Amino acid sequence: MLVNQLLNLAYSRALPLPLNRDSKYILFSDLHKGDNSYADDFAQNMLIYKEALHHYYVNGYTYLELGDGLELWENRKIQPIIKAHQVIFDMLKAFNELDRLYLLYGNHDMVLMYPPIAKMMLGKVLGKVKYYESILLQTDQKEQNILLLHGHQADLINYLFWWFNQFMVRYVWKNLQKLGIDDPTSPAKNFKELIKVEKRMKNWIVQNNYQPVIFGHTHRPRFPFVKNEINTKRVVPMFNTGSCVHPDAIIGIEFKNYQIALVKWFIQDQKVVSEYLEGPIPVELLWSKSNDETNPPA
Repeated sequence: MLVNQLLNLAYSRALPLPLNRDSKYILFSDLHKGDNSYADDFAQNMLIYKEALHHYYVNGYTYLELGDGLELWENRKIQPIIKAHQVIFDMLKAFNELDRLYLLYGNHDMVLMYPPIAKMMLGKVLGKVKYYESILLQTDQKEQNILLLHGHQADLINYLFWWFNQFMVRYVWKNLQKLGIDDPTSPAKNFKELIKVEKRMKNWIVQNNYQPVIFGHTHRPRFPFVKNEINTKRVVPMFNTGSCVHPDAIIGIEFKNYQIALVKWFIQDQKVVSEYLEGPIPVELLWSKSNDETNPPA
């Protein structure tokens, strides 16, 4: 199956990063930073994201962005995006200067897979920058690692034909959005496609000895482990960061003290605050086995 081949390839060429008890990572995906126009879904959450980013910077986290950080389907040029969100780019540059910034490309910013284009677009604002397809968080235990990727590898129309979808969004769906008509190619706005993407990802995970995966793309947060719950069958370790374009909130995944958690940032009583939606749980649970592995995956 072509999807399995694409996921295998992403795994094989993933950038390795260490994951241990000293590691502190924050994972966000699907910001879709635009030009602050009516089509810029990120604009409504920019303040929340800015406060969250400041928190992670001063507390020593490394920032991992799992694709679609930029909305380059709707926007032909990068300058209006930079102008609209200059403060955010300055903060990302500060992470980068401390070697605490790692960026993946997704389908909406897939042109950044080409180093010359990434340098041309973002070199002046971020400094030395490189976009990757995937990251592998490697623990001290042999063969215990976590694959991070955008997730469009399990969505062939958005991986192989992203250039066609880009054309359609830029010149057709962007204008129809004014009328409330959603882009049908987006799994975030098409529930049937979302389920297909998740099913393909889950199948690959199970076929590869329950390889833990964290992805974005669908915008649907997923955290398969429930704290303090005893599972009667093996849990499929498929996580989703959610996105930064939820209504009045951004959602991501944290790693701290060798634990993983799904975190939400939002405004409460005129302050930006955070809460854990799920977790934290020990990272070791991602490789735990059930009492009865003959049961189908959860």
